[in-house]
Amino acid sequence: MHNFRGILSVMKHLSLLPILLLASAGYSSVSMGGEAHSHADTGHKHTHASGLDLNHFFDGALAEDAIVVDCTLSDGTETQCYEITIAGKPANHEIGPFCPGSISTSADDAGIWFDGDGLYDVDGDFILGVAELYGDANWKLHNDDGTVRVTDTPEAFDAAARPDVDPEYQNHCVAGEMAWLENGEAVQTTVTIPVNPILAGKSSSGGNWGIALNGVIIAQSAPVENILSAYTIAVFDDCGGHINPVDGYHLHGAMGCSELGDAPEGETPIFAYAMDGYPIHSTLSEDQIDMADLDECGGHSTEELGYHYHANPAHENSVISCFKGVTLEGVRGGRRSPGGGLGQGGPRPAGE
Repeated sequence: MHNFRGILSVMKHLSLLPILLLASAGYSSVSMGGEAHSHADTGHKHTHASGLDLNHFFDGALAEDAIVVDCTLSDGTETQCYEITIAGKPANHEIGPFCPGSISTSADDAGIWFDGDGLYDVDGDFILGVAELYGDANWKLHNDDGTVRVTDTPEAFDAAARPDVDPEYQNHCVAGEMAWLENGEAVQTTVTIPVNPILAGKSSSGGNWGIALNGVIIAQSAPVENILSAYTIAVFDDCGGHINPVDGYHLHGAMGCSELGDAPEGETPIFAYAMDGYPIHSTLSEDQIDMADLDECGGHSTEELGYHYHANPAHENSVISCFKGVTLEGVRGGRRSPGGGLGQGGPRPAGE
């Protein structure tokens, strides 16, 4: 299993300013413009039982102030939701690296790949061994001189990051750059999440899973079968994210890159919120899992933290397994993108 390198620990977070009532507009604006400060400075306790806490997002994670709006959940409940626009790029770490340059590239200079079965460093040895890994001699991601075939232009990336991969870009390592997105800007996504989460009568799934505390969308599983069938590897960086032309940078695996603070004994730190409003904490160790009594969605309740999820191991290619709470009516994820891209389905294989 891949030994994660370069997890960033950021201990600063934003102060939550008072909610300003805007009577004429019928909603509340939640300003996030306060100076960042540490938990040690404020004595803030990690109690998430009341739902999403805007105080936990990293400085720069939100593109604008969150607002509180009236909303209707999928079970018909009329309540209030946060409308949150995330920045679409991590506020606390650099993006990449992704594809290796050659068959001699080390793991330190390349990203990772996970396919539902394993988690791999996409280094030179991976490039040389991919045909054996997938039992198909048609794989060859490198040239005879040892250089790796990489989508190194916007045109090549666009042709490879779609369901009907251009045959010219089969047997390529697929990676994009933020500069290749529209206007060279990160893709901001607006999500609507209940202020006070409500446990549902039965679990559900669909659309994006949630938002990380560093301002990145958590997408559903990458379409591994489609990617591999085109003899491509849509490499992730060490934080479990990658770029597609429609959705920009987004996550498919939890690697600990947006964790906040410490955790009680037997627990792991929070790093995200699910679309139903419940917190998502990092993956438990095997010993912790044995004690946690997780439900089918990977969640449980504790006296100190209330109900929360624990992320699946990254190799499973799905940060959580289902929603235990009620999500917004008719909405499964954000309102920015049409659901396409490498990994989520739609006009492109979403998730790249």
